[in-house]
Amino acid sequence: MTEGLILGWEEWIALPGLGLPALKAKVDTGARTSALHAFDIEPFGPANRPKLRFAVHPVPGRTDLTIACSAPIKDRREVTSSNGESELRYVIETALRIGEAEVPVEVTLTDRTNMAYRMLIGRQAIQPDWRVSPTESFCQPRLSYEVYHTAEVKLAAPHRSLRIAVLSREDNFSTRRIVTEGEARGHTVEVIDTTRCYMAINALAPEVHYDGKRLPRYDAVIPRIGAGVTSYGTAVLRQFETLGTLCINGSAGITASRDKLHAHQMLAAKGIGMPQTAFAASPKDTDNLIGLVGSGPLIIKLLESTQGKGVVLAETKKAAQSVIDAFRGLRANFLVQHFVREAAGEDIRCLVVDGRVVASMKRTAGGDDFRSNLHRGGTAQAVRISKEERETAVRAARVFGLGLAGVDLLRGHDGPKVLEVNSSPGLQGIEEATGKNIAALLYDAIEKRVRPAPVRKRRGGA
Repeated sequence: MTEGLILGWEEWIALPGLGLPALKAKVDTGARTSALHAFDIEPFGPANRPKLRFAVHPVPGRTDLTIACSAPIKDRREVTSSNGESELRYVIETALRIGEAEVPVEVTLTDRTNMAYRMLIGRQAIQPDWRVSPTESFCQPRLSYEVYHTAEVKLAAPHRSLRIAVLSREDNFSTRRIVTEGEARGHTVEVIDTTRCYMAINALAPEVHYDGKRLPRYDAVIPRIGAGVTSYGTAVLRQFETLGTLCINGSAGITASRDKLHAHQMLAAKGIGMPQTAFAASPKDTDNLIGLVGSGPLIIKLLESTQGKGVVLAETKKAAQSVIDAFRGLRANFLVQHFVREAAGEDIRCLVVDGRVVASMKRTAGGDDFRSNLHRGGTAQAVRISKEERETAVRAARVFGLGLAGVDLLRGHDGPKVLEVNSSPGLQGIEEATGKNIAALLYDAIEKRVRPAPVRKRRGGA
């Protein structure tokens, strides 16, 4: 209800559609259009549905308190301020709440850093049945900036359009699913070829460039870095981390998970079960190396193998010696592992998103192959996992700090054993096997993590 609303020359207002629950505003009937303080204003999105993202300091003098906003672009107009200066401003439409009234208003965006009020309410926003009393102030209920220091600001944050980069060189199912799902949720998702990025590295203004242009600010980066470009890909990702961008998987976690020796050492340090594993550089240690994990059968695995490539099953000690000699002849680094016979050619892929197992499938090797990878002809079906398996998968992902991880487990007679933690898990097999929308669950996690968090109250400040 807006009937009979009386406004003073200054009022507390809210812009709920932008995630701004409390602002002091000046009511100015001399101005036609309302204006909101905004900075870092940046258009994005498709040409037929352009959007803006911008930041707001809602409390005067508090540059440490920033709310990120986004809205569709309605127009761009030349606006003349009270001092006679003209400025071309973007125009958005959003809901204005004053007291119990809530009405849609057009708002221009401009930097009002030096103004006492973060919002100016023009006459277009004033409804026909409202009355302005220029000698009074705060005729409507008062709000408080304290809301920005409580969890309420996070709970009240609206869904906003995000600009997201997917670091990927491949046009595969997983990349397409991430793009399609993101766009369906109103986000702008851009696929960036990692190898075409280059970086300006300096203390004042670190940047990432792509095809001759500086890349814009992204709300989040989803790395899908191929094993062949791990080193350069993680260097690019570190640059985004330096910029303060939310990276679903961090560069350190990806690097560690790709090096199987390093990964197993990290898992062992946290007491996470895995097949008995051994590693040595000297060819003189072959027999002792085999002896550490058992007489046979054994798995011999290249340190940076993916999708089951570079993984060999040696049925006997003699076969293991031959494979090890061959790998050493190629100057390849490898691990030797105990073969968990009771797994019977099956493993469990647990998909962990934001510290929670959201789906799991059992993969079974095809034909006589001992490898259960779907890329090697294995088959998959949904499976119910035990509490211990669930906890093991979550702990393994946490070791590497991965927000999205595929954790591969074997069911041993003495409990689950982690085979591998994959920092770029494929989505097709597990979505088809379980019927779950994994891409949507990934975006749920991203949207939750980029929502504004309560800001600690500054001593002596508002």
